[in-house]
Amino acid sequence: MTKNYETVSEAVNDLVKRGYEVNFTVHAEEECLMCDQISLCLSPEEFEIHETYRFEGTTDPADEAVVFAVCAPKHQLKGIVIDAFGTYSDAKTSKILQRLPTNL
Repeated sequence: MTKNYETVSEAVNDLVKRGYEVNFTVHAEEECLMCDQISLCLSPEEFEIHETYRFEGTTDPADEAVVFAVCAPKHQLKGIVIDAFGTYSDAKTSKILQRLPTNL
């Protein structure tokens, strides 16, 4: 169920409404995705990407981002990962996110 969103916040708000409530952050040093709400660090292979949305900053490169709707079925967690791309992209973070299996 891919939708078209104008902004990152619009995408995040809709995904939260649809049950993707956990905020995951990439921890490059540990090569995991961290769920701060429950202090859980999971391997990228434990996730599935359900949806991906890319936002390109028309006037500001800092606005370039990718929003991932992800699920960790074994842990019954659905959430969101946001990553920068382009000028502000981090190679270590991108490498970890590339390891997430896609279920589109």
